[in-house]
Amino acid sequence: MSREPAVWDLLVVGGGTAGIVASTTAASLGARVLLVERERTGGECLYTGCVPSKALLASATAAADARGAARLGVDVSGVQVDFARVMVHVKQAISTIEPVDSPETLRGKGVTVLSGDAVFTGPDRATVAGRQIRFRAAVIATGSGPRLPQLPGLAGVDPLTNETVWDLDVLPARLAVLGGGPIGCELGQGFARLGAQVTVVNAADRLLDVESEEASALVTAALVRDGVDVRVGAEAVAVTGDRDGGELELADGARVPFDRLLVAVGRTARTDGLGCAAAGVELTEHGDVVVDDALRTSNPRIWAAGDVTGGPAFTHVAGVRGSLAASNAVLGLRRRVDPVVPRVTYTSPEVASVGVGADGAGEAGLTVRRIPHTEIDRAIAEDLTEGSTTLVHDRRGRLRGATVIGPRAGESLGELTLAVRQGLRVQDVAGTTHPYPTYDDAVWNAALADVRARLRSPAVRLALRGVVLLRRLSGGRGDRPPSGGPR
Repeated sequence: MSREPAVWDLLVVGGGTAGIVASTTAASLGARVLLVERERTGGECLYTGCVPSKALLASATAAADARGAARLGVDVSGVQVDFARVMVHVKQAISTIEPVDSPETLRGKGVTVLSGDAVFTGPDRATVAGRQIRFRAAVIATGSGPRLPQLPGLAGVDPLTNETVWDLDVLPARLAVLGGGPIGCELGQGFARLGAQVTVVNAADRLLDVESEEASALVTAALVRDGVDVRVGAEAVAVTGDRDGGELELADGARVPFDRLLVAVGRTARTDGLGCAAAGVELTEHGDVVVDDALRTSNPRIWAAGDVTGGPAFTHVAGVRGSLAASNAVLGLRRRVDPVVPRVTYTSPEVASVGVGADGAGEAGLTVRRIPHTEIDRAIAEDLTEGSTTLVHDRRGRLRGATVIGPRAGESLGELTLAVRQGLRVQDVAGTTHPYPTYDDAVWNAALADVRARLRSPAVRLALRGVVLLRRLSGGRGDRPPSGGPR
């Protein structure tokens, strides 16, 4: 580290998405930035999260599509999955994207990168591999790790998590998945489609319990069709066995045999050993960094972004908030976090949501407009009609939320997120030309259905009939000619 400044403008701890975006944002503003990462830049998303999981799901979807092609008049026989080659594909996806987040790329953007553990020793000081670091501002972006429940016998079976499942080189014949959230559902369905016998065990009464009941039911039905044994309302109380296999014991006395056990029951912030107490950074009882709506911690010199704050654990949120934290820290701003957060679960069908869902609309006095995909031409053409698009709006017609369930649902969510964030009205969406035939056509159809429903109200119908009658009586006199036309 030649010509190291006596005091860094910004110290960023953690080289995942939040840390990388925070670092490059601050450097682009002219700040002297030091990024400290203990392992490898790129973080969970690149190595153990978004990229490998979506690569594996692509292989799983290809196998499922081949098996189901007969519905389109295409017979495919002898579908075989070579799991070793699937994992090669997963690792190739990682290696292709890896250079984008490499230390060399970051240095090219003006960021100094140092490998090691950063430990705060005071409100404006830290040590990195024995080196004393002083900073004017800092961003904590150390992310989170998989949470392991306190189950007797769990450690003895060497449970898989989203971090270690990518080390598999042989497809487990029997895979038990503990947890029915997005990670459990995605990986459970993916491994089932690749040929494993999968059981998903969820303590809640349904899968994806933060999503609508319709979304939960459709995803559950899809997993069952793919051969997954879904157990909901099932509490795990103990694990027996070893690394070669065992059983998951449930509170009702049932036992779920497995060759490998995948645990996906939540995340824990990585704040142990960070020296937050010495820095005056307050933590919750669960270890999350406490921040205000501008991402500032209890230490006015330190901000935090990403999973470490206990907020929505999404890569896109980490990136946006990393940039926000860095610009606030370097420029002395107080920009607040955007409360509108889109989310997508990449099962088949996908579930994409933003804002208020249909299940909670009634209590809030909001209107729900739902279009089943049996009415969408693209879905009919592909024989993939299970799903729907739902819009939620207030009395003034402003969009407050939306849910899309179906193929590529996440691709329709950008428009809806913008509409909710900007307070656009349903008629704004209805008045915008949408390409046909696409699944996004469902958004337009839902908006049109709402506008037409309003036109059918007695007051509006009476007013419209009055206008038509007046024009009829006047013979159309009084119409203005087109601009530039004859007078």
